Amino acid sequence: MVEEEAHGEVVAAGGAPRDKKLNFFQRIALFIRQVFGELRKVVTPTRQELVKYTLVVLGFVVVMMAIVYGLDLLFTWVVNLVFGVPA
Repeated sequence: MVEEEAHGEVVAAGGAPRDKKLNFFQRIALFIRQVFGELRKVVTPTRQELVKYTLVVLGFVVVMMAIVYGLDLLFTWVVNLVFGVPA
């Protein structure tokens, strides 16, 4: 039912019959093996990449804050123009 590929990945066999189902503990064991297989694929960024990604995210957040602030000012002005108390 389960094959290990050359890269150490755990996958379901393609030609395995579908009528036999793994029991509860076998499914848990398969899940844990697959989790560890996926964790082996994770690549940790270098310090330089991490700083670069952090700056990109912070820059994006600042730009989005500026856009939201500008739209808030615009909508406030329009609402005051339409519903404001006459001077």
